[in-house]
Amino acid sequence: MTRKILIVDDDQKIRQLLKTYLEKHQYEIVLAHDGDSFRSEFERNLASLSLVILDVMLPDTDGFALCSLVRQRANVPIIMLTASAGETDRVVGLELGADDYMAKPCSPRELLARIKAIHRRAGIDTVSTPRIYRFAGYTMDVIERTLRDASGTLVPLTGLDFQLLKFFAERPGVVFDRGQLHETTRGRDAGPFDRSLDVQISRLRTRLNDDNRSTPLIKTVRGVGYVFAADVTNTDA
Repeated sequence: MTRKILIVDDDQKIRQLLKTYLEKHQYEIVLAHDGDSFRSEFERNLASLSLVILDVMLPDTDGFALCSLVRQRANVPIIMLTASAGETDRVVGLELGADDYMAKPCSPRELLARIKAIHRRAGIDTVSTPRIYRFAGYTMDVIERTLRDASGTLVPLTGLDFQLLKFFAERPGVVFDRGQLHETTRGRDAGPFDRSLDVQISRLRTRLNDDNRSTPLIKTVRGVGYVFAADVTNTDA
């Protein structure tokens, strides 16, 4: 089932922050900056939306009016965001049909947890996760956490190596910057002098025999980051 979220917020930084963070967790994000753009995107994506996030304060309307609009048209779950410290906004939003309420500024990690909880209750939950990934003669089993080459020989990987390779295999062809990859493997951004990711990428390339390939599996995108350039297929077993 689709995991498409429509977010309306008049703060561009907040919109982009939430979009970047949630897309890294495999959600499809549609953005709106005011009531008019929200109504347009809502009508365009209504059939495929799994959740709506509404900012209460908008330049041309408010989140309560949009909440009522959504409820008139669909049962899609709603999370409302407000900068108000009082409970009045929260009560009004919930009475209008919102499923959850968060105060701004909100933690993207906490918002993700709320989204997952709502999706579980709605029966949307998570996208089915394949067990086996195949690429360039390699077979990766995410349950057994193993990687084997074309001959069936086990390729030795550290826990961090496997985590990074799994992240790449799940998103072939997508360019990721150093900050995204560092957060994936270590749960934090890299400092300006932190070269641990480069060491890890180099080690993983060695394990994948990239030095002997005309086109490496892990390619450097100059000035941006890295991309996994392999053709990947996956199965549930």
